[in-house]
Parts: sequence; C-alpha cells; structure tokens
Amino acid sequence: MIKDIKFSINAVENNTIILRGGDTIAHVYILEEDVFRVYIPEEQHPLLNRTWTITPEAEDVAKEGREKSDLSPFTLPHFQLHESKNEIEIFTDKLRIVIELNGLKFHWFAKVNEQWINIANDRQTQNYNFNKSLGTGVYHYLERNTNDHYYGLGEKGGPLNKVGKRYRMKTIDAMGYDAEHTDPLYKHIPYYITYNDDTEIAYGLYYDNYSDAIFDLGNELDNYHGLYRYYHATKGNLDYYFMLGPRIKNVVETFSRLTGKTIMPPKWSLGYSGSTMTYTDAPDAQEQLKKFVESCREYDIPCDSFQLSSGYTSIGDKRYVFNWDYSKIPSPDEMIENFQNNGIKLCANIKPVLLKGHPLYNELAENNYFIMSKDLDEPEVSQFWDDIGSYLDFTNDQTFDWWKDKIKTQLLSYGIDSTWNDNNEYEIWDENAKALGFGDPISVSYIKPIQTMLMMKASYEAQREFFPDVRPYLISRSGAAGMQKYVQTWSGDNFTEWKTIRFNIKMGLSLSMSGVYNFGHDVGGFSGKAPDPELFIRWIQNGIFHPRFTIHSWNEDKTVNVPWMYPEYLDLIRGLMKERVKWIPFLYQALHKAHKDYKPILTPTFYQFDHDKQTFEENDDFIVGDQLLICNVVEEGARHRDVYLPDNKHGWYDINSDKFYPGRTNLKTDAPLDTIPMYAQAGSILPIRDGEIAFHNNIEERGVLLFPYKNNGVTEEYIYEDDGQTIHYKDGEYTYIKIKMECNDELIDINTEVEGEYKLPYEKITCYLPKLEQRKVKVNGQIITNLHPFVLNV
Repeated sequence: MIKDIKFSINAVENNTIILRGGDTIAHVYILEEDVFRVYIPEEQHPLLNRTWTITPEAEDVAKEGREKSDLSPFTLPHFQLHESKNEIEIFTDKLRIVIELNGLKFHWFAKVNEQWINIANDRQTQNYNFNKSLGTGVYHYLERNTNDHYYGLGEKGGPLNKVGKRYRMKTIDAMGYDAEHTDPLYKHIPYYITYNDDTEIAYGLYYDNYSDAIFDLGNELDNYHGLYRYYHATKGNLDYYFMLGPRIKNVVETFSRLTGKTIMPPKWSLGYSGSTMTYTDAPDAQEQLKKFVESCREYDIPCDSFQLSSGYTSIGDKRYVFNWDYSKIPSPDEMIENFQNNGIKLCANIKPVLLKGHPLYNELAENNYFIMSKDLDEPEVSQFWDDIGSYLDFTNDQTFDWWKDKIKTQLLSYGIDSTWNDNNEYEIWDENAKALGFGDPISVSYIKPIQTMLMMKASYEAQREFFPDVRPYLISRSGAAGMQKYVQTWSGDNFTEWKTIRFNIKMGLSLSMSGVYNFGHDVGGFSGKAPDPELFIRWIQNGIFHPRFTIHSWNEDKTVNVPWMYPEYLDLIRGLMKERVKWIPFLYQALHKAHKDYKPILTPTFYQFDHDKQTFEENDDFIVGDQLLICNVVEEGARHRDVYLPDNKHGWYDINSDKFYPGRTNLKTDAPLDTIPMYAQAGSILPIRDGEIAFHNNIEERGVLLFPYKNNGVTEEYIYEDDGQTIHYKDGEYTYIKIKMECNDELIDINTEVEGEYKLPYEKITCYLPKLEQRKVKVNGQIITNLHPFVLNV
C-alpha cells in the first residue's frame, strides 16, 4: 500500500511558507497576487539554485544566472495563511491554494466576482515523485478536465490546442521536419497555458528546470488514477510557477514579463533578409553573393540584410567556425563593402562546436574550453554535421570571453553587422559529460538550454561592446524561455510542402503564447525541392506579416529560393516584397509594444476574442498587433477563402475592398493569387511606409490607414518613432505621434499631438480613409474637403 507523507509548516518567512514531510521540504512563495512558486528540492548543486529564465522585466541577466532565493524582483504582496489539522490555505486577493497536508496535494482557486472558483488540482494519487516511488526524475501529475484547452510549450508542431498530445522537451536539430507531426524540435520552453471552457479561466505553469522533459496533456490514460496530465523531467528539482490569468492574454503577458523584455532591435531587422546555403557553399561564393546584390538592384527588390550561411567558414568540405575560406571569398572586406554600399546588412552564421580538425581545436582542448568527459580529463566528443567535434562550454569564463573575442576580431572588425547563432541545440547524449559550471562542475544534461542562452548572451555582449552606440541584432535557432532578451528566432529548417505554412503559423503562435514574440519561418521552405510558383507566392504572403521575413533554402534540386526565381511571376512577387516594406512601420510599432508593454506581435484570434467561442476552433488566421486580422491562403489551388470575423463591438473593414462587416460574420472572400485576405478592426489607426518603395529609395515617408467607427466611438493611437538604429531611445530620444479619432454618425473628428525629443524624418503624414467613407472629416479643428487621401502636418 502506498502511504502518503504527512507535511506540516516548518517556517513562514519572507513571503515563503516552508513545509516539511519526513525528508522532503516544499517551499511555497507568494511572489505576486497572481503568481505563486512551488519548489521541492531533491538534488543539490549550486547551479540548480540559479535561474537564467525567470528574470522579471530584465533586459539581461548575469552569465552566472540569478539566485532563485533573490525575491527582490517581485512585489511580495500581503497574503493570508490559515492552518487546520489536515490542510493549510494561502491566499491573496486574486489567487488561493488549499494544500492537503497528507500527501501535499495542491488545489488552486481564482477569485472571480468575489467567488473562489476551483481551477486546478494535483492528482489525488501519486502526484509527486516522493521517495522515488515513480522512478527516476521529477514528476508533477495534475487532474485533467475534459473541457481543458492547452496552449504553449514554445515551438511545437501540430494543432494550436495541444490537448490529447504528448511532447518531448528536448533540443534537437530537426532539419526537414514535418510541421504537423515531428517532435521534438529546437527550443526548450517547459510552459503551457490551461484554459477551461466551463470556468472561462486561464492559468499558466512554467517549470524552471533545464533537463530533458515530457509533457503529457491527455495522451496517457490509466484506469487507477482518473483523468490526468503530467510533467516529467529527467533530472533536477521540481520548481514551478503558477500564473493566474484569468484571461489567456493575462497569462501570456505575465510570463513574458517574468522571463524578460523583448529586445528592441534595429528597424532594418524587419526588412527582407536574403539567405541561402547554396551561395556560400559554391566554390565562387563571393561572385554568387555579388550577383545576389546585383539581382536585388536589377529586379527592384528591397532588401535590408543578408544572412551569410556557414559555407564561408569551410576548409575542404567541412565547416570551421571563425575561419574565412579565402578560396571561396578571396576578399571578405570587398564582399562586405559591396553589401554595405547597397544598404544591405550582413549577419554571419556561427556554431558552438569545433570539429576535431579545426585549426584551433587542440589549443582549446588543452585549456578545457569544451564540455568535458565525466572525469574532466578530455573533451566530450559528439556527432556534428558530417564529422565529430566538441561543444564549447559557456559556463567557463575563459570560453565565454574567447567567444566574444573571436566574434569581434573575425567578424565585426571585418564589417559584419550581426550574428546568426546556429546549430546550438547542444546535442550531447553522454549523460555524464561535464560542464565547468562557473567553478562547480555539473553534468551538462542539467543545463543544455542554458549553454545555448549563454552562447547568445556572449554574442550579444560582443556586439554591444564593439558597437556601443548601436542596437545589437542577433538571431538564434535554439533557446530557452527568456531568449527574447537577446535574439530574434525562427522555426528552424522547415520542409517545402503546403501544410508547412499552416502548421508553421500554429507553431509561431505557440511561441507567441510562450512569451517569444519576435520570430518568423523560412519562407519558401528550407529543405526539399523548390516550391512551385503558387506555393512560393502564398508563402511570401504569409511571411509579410511576421517580424522575421527571410527567404532561406537548401533545396535538394540545387535551386535557390529568391524573389526572381520565377520570371513569369516577377511582377506579382515584386509587389509582395514591396508590400512588406509598406507594413514595416506597423510592425515596428508592434515590436515596440512588445518591448515596452510585453504585448505579443502575432496572436491567435481567441487571444483578444475569448468571449467568442468560435475563435477557439482551429483555424489558420492570426492577429497582428491587436488590430489586423490576416487570413492567408494555405491550400493549393484555392482562390477563395472562408473567413470568420470575430465578435467585436464595432465591426471589421476588408482592407482590399473597403467593405464593412459586423463582428461574428462568416464569409467567403475572393483570394486570387495576388491577394491576401486581411481585415482591420473598426477604430484602427495603422502606420505604413508611404511614397515610392524601391531598392534604391531609403527616404522615409509616412502614411496612416484610418478605419473609423461606423457609429459613436473614440480611439487613440500613439505612433512610436525613433532613429531605428542606435540605443539613444534609452536616453529619451524618441517621439510619439498621438492620433485621436472620435466618430459619430455624421463626423470623424481627428486630432493630433507630437511629443518627444526625436526629430522626425518627415513633415507630413498621408492619411487614407476607406474610399466609401462619406462623413465629414475634421482635422485639428478644420473641416477637410478632399478626403482620399488627406495630409496631416507633424
């Protein structure tokens, strides 16, 4: 017979209740009124007492991590504690736990309309792995409700709602993955949201543990335990944060705040970024790269950056980080200068592994810069690409500094603008391989995702130090919760097929729900055959509305995905590439809100409209900012699109036709190959790039799309502007253009104010109303007669 351990209160101090049952100690921290932490330590090691992911409102964290015992980042609110013989009760004004002392079973309650509603419960049988009764590792079993929805887990394939699925949390190089079925993928974010249809309350769970894990969200069924779900980590301690919504959006923004600010990158990071492995793998790589720039100019394709794939580091047929292959690129200075002269930034690929044949391998091995064997006497050796090598150990201060120095001397000093941190999943299968652990050696299997985080932090520091006045821009394929502090990311090496667009949309939205807002997907597909023209066009249409817009490929048929790959469709594709540029001010506005206010850039429709149950049905739509609904075509041959306009108060405008529709409307819209179905909420004020858009034109002109309420309503938008490049915005060098739009049946009354220290690069804003709009328009007190368009002076 399994006997429950009886717990009792051992101490109450510093907003922490410490419970003891036999040899087991449990800590309950009341961090915020709606955020509690439960910590049950089982293994002892100094690094297990640190966190790199829970860094509330921080833009950076020390490389050694933050001590988990440091509660200073939290408000530590007043709480009440009631104790009886068999249970204790802990509550704030928003969140309450009732803990059964026999077996330590947690019951969670949310306060809604002055009523406490039970929203989550530990499983009543064997909820935790006390005395290793469940085997090795960390377990947490909770009850499962048949009306639960589960969202998050970072970058995961399949449907957006993860109910009934089992996922592995393990970082792996999944090139050519099936976006519907492949698991695991590249990132480690052990966090998910539960939303219940009956209570209409959401909460989040984040497990601050970096070992490989499993989340079973209803796939497993065992007659002896009722309906349940569970988390299982192979190592470490049980350490989880419970975040109350009550709405889904509250959970997401709370988790984003807990894991740190989204980095504010340069504006050029939102432009088209060219990339392909084919060019740098070619024996005449420098000539191929030169032709890319010439083609952008020839075909009038605006391009802001190019991602230099790892072929530039080759020696023979292998890749050696920080090595320049002068046979392929005889003059890196000349190559880089050509990109710079054409206004294109360069982002260079770097990898955290040195192959055994690397010219520097022996030197680094002698200095113990690598992850080491269990006895710390030789480097651990892993399979990496088409050879073997050793992963760098970023918990070694000397390795960390060496990496920074190499980025500065081998890349930034040449004129490279940014780093592409790639192949950084730390696929080390030896469970006994050791990291230095900043002086406290530890099995790397406890902290593989932290190695990745430290790699990107070292790259970030190198860029900050070398270009002290310039915003760092980095990308990383792998990462952990909180990676948004340093990098933009993408969904890795996807496969070229129609369903990839659909499931990459869901994968990206899962990232958004997990606090990682700045992302995109390889447009056109990375591996497989070249996309046919229709697939390529639809993929570009989808990519336009993601923060990262990169066309990248390594096609098995040796073709290259570029905007001019299909001459017969060049005019259409050129128009789409310029459409992206048109929307950059709106995306920059959304990115600033992500940085400043923890607001996601892309969200599923239920994020805003959770009162509308139809939005919870799986669909292919997403909202950009909180105003623009995008309904991409993701099916071959489709020239119409079924669209559902969520239930909002004031209705929607079809941006392509200017037609107005009330919320809760189902419609079938025309979607020919040159059309993206998109809808703006009434009351929206959307900044856009105006004027000529061309490869050669960098003149910043501004427009605004105005979508007035059909009846009474007031909206305000604060359009954010800064220089888009430097860190001077941190010193207050930015400007807000406040646009207030007040509507009634007869009049649209618009008033503007400009506040801030940044000098705008334009003196007017061209305003566009729906062409069918017939009401009078007043601007700053004066009636405007010529409405389509009209001009605001700023």
